[in-house]
Amino acid sequence: MNNTPVNADAAERPVYVIGHQNPDTDSVCSAIAYARLKTALTGKKYLPKRAGQMNLETKYVLDRFGVKAPHYVHDVRRQVRDMEVNPIRPIRGCLSLKKAWERMQDLNVSTLPVCSIEGDLVGIITEGDIAESYMGMYSADILSRANTMYKNIVETLGGELLQGEMEDVLDHGKILIAAANPDTLEDFIKEGDVVITGNRYEAQLCAIEMNAGCVIVSGGAQVSRTILKLASENHCHIIQTPLDTFTVARLINQSLPIEYFMTYENLVTFSMMDFLDDVRETMQKYRHRDFPVLDPEGHFLGMISRRKLLGAKKKQLILVDHNEISQAVDGLADAEILEVIDHHRIGSLETIGPVYFRNQPLGCTATIITQMYRENGVEIDPETAGLLCSAIISDTLMYRSPTCTPVDRQICEELAQIAGISVEAHAKAMFTAGSDFAHRADEEIFYQDYKKFTMESRQVAIGQISSMDDDELMSLEKRLLPFAQKVLEDDKMDMIFVMLTDILQEATTLLCIGDEARELAERAFGVTGEDEIVYLPGVVSRKKQLVPRLISTLQQDS
Repeated sequence: MNNTPVNADAAERPVYVIGHQNPDTDSVCSAIAYARLKTALTGKKYLPKRAGQMNLETKYVLDRFGVKAPHYVHDVRRQVRDMEVNPIRPIRGCLSLKKAWERMQDLNVSTLPVCSIEGDLVGIITEGDIAESYMGMYSADILSRANTMYKNIVETLGGELLQGEMEDVLDHGKILIAAANPDTLEDFIKEGDVVITGNRYEAQLCAIEMNAGCVIVSGGAQVSRTILKLASENHCHIIQTPLDTFTVARLINQSLPIEYFMTYENLVTFSMMDFLDDVRETMQKYRHRDFPVLDPEGHFLGMISRRKLLGAKKKQLILVDHNEISQAVDGLADAEILEVIDHHRIGSLETIGPVYFRNQPLGCTATIITQMYRENGVEIDPETAGLLCSAIISDTLMYRSPTCTPVDRQICEELAQIAGISVEAHAKAMFTAGSDFAHRADEEIFYQDYKKFTMESRQVAIGQISSMDDDELMSLEKRLLPFAQKVLEDDKMDMIFVMLTDILQEATTLLCIGDEARELAERAFGVTGEDEIVYLPGVVSRKKQLVPRLISTLQQDS
């Protein structure tokens, strides 16, 4: 593992190009086309995203031109992947306390991850764990109970293994100092014991004869060939160290493996996808300064600390086809907006600093983006042309919407030529794909093009469902009215309107849900409805006809 921080700055930070919630064809296709334009102009990474599930019409368009659907993003708050993750090299559980402490000092960290050879996190060891191990009172057999490797003992004492194998494990016996005479030692030394002695031939010989597991010769004393030969015959390890006996006795417990002291249960870990709001809340409950980050398979990626939370980078966004906070992806307040490309009224969106804002009174965002391709001299390939053309057809209801301008129509026809399609035939196929209501759930139909607005302090939502089949639209009235009533209560909306728009008849049956919703629609259009339904001939546009009339009427009422 290298030492390069794992975060968005380690590689190039992408910019998300994203439309509104419950995306329509314009929202999705414009995001894809504008991401391609920005990438072509800058060479940087711009990624199209979507803030909701696509409707059948949009799916048909993407399939028709062989384009992969943008990845779904439900929240753009900062995540662990937006902050610096320290890819600290994990350690193995057999490492000694002394080595672990030295690693902490070298890296200036207080926590080390302990991983298996496969890279799975098995525990963590902290400075506090090591400090407690030094202060604890342990029995003389602590090294064998912890299955300490002889390699750890040799490294901790700065010694040399003269007899035995470094990878052997001390699995039984106690530690004792050979301070008594050999006759007395025979009563204390048991099989497998670790005997600390100096330049005392008789004590060394006695330990070997009593089947000690290891003899540690302190003070740098030389070990005779006879002792080494006998130790080999009796499978006794011989360690020579320059340290004096007192220091050996004081330090030897530092050779204990960290797995004996590490925390391995109820580990607090995070993933790269966790939101920092949740991470911050969790960190406040624990005393650790550093926490492990794992991938979905449980493999260790790195560590994050409390202090690094402040340096997390906000996600960078370009908004297309909307500029109202109520329609935007969740978490927008925690993101950095770079640009807004839209064709709707100026809404409630606020930014910390100035941004590039392009808003034109056209029938479709895709029309604006096509203009931007031409303004920058970037050629539109057939695939992109097909997406842009489809968006204009969808948003203008194949030129029938009052939002459609001559510019929209001209650009749509030119894009159709580039894409090699017929506008009329493609429009029919699109609308047919999008109006297959019999095999779709009420929720899917209701939310396929659903937007929220704030109108004179009232929370109003408006959905629109368009079709070229009047019978299909009529079948939705009884299905969607009870569903809309439930949404009204669950979302605490004041009013909900559902536009059932007949493309061929250029008319809308308006479902009105909520107190005074039908009365508001009647006053706005000067018509009379019945129960929760108002028929609006000539009305096909939410943006240019329904929303302005409702707002104007509410303002007059106020």
